[in-house]
Amino acid sequence: MIKVDFEKGNGLVPAIVQDVHTKEVLMLGYMNEESLKKTLETKLATYWSRSRNELWTKGETSGHYQHVKNIYVDCDEDTLLLEVEQDGAACHTGHRSCFYRKLDEQ
Repeated sequence: MIKVDFEKGNGLVPAIVQDVHTKEVLMLGYMNEESLKKTLETKLATYWSRSRNELWTKGETSGHYQHVKNIYVDCDEDTLLLEVEQDGAACHTGHRSCFYRKLDEQ
């Protein structure tokens, strides 16, 4: 049975979010056991907010939900990859992806 090792990250694991069709990386969030369980139950991506110390389902306020199609765990069992169908923008700035800027751009 595949498991997720939440102990390595003090109860949190990074969750890379990718468009299921285009494979574009949309964002990175953090999940704990509770948010993973809710995601599996609802098929809507739910994360742990480190700044607010609470669960948040992506799209609750914006309407830009992430419909989870697949979840993979890496070889060390401490990182997740979510393949999603994204409603609208994934980034809170309104961009489709949070990764819209190159580091060397000024």
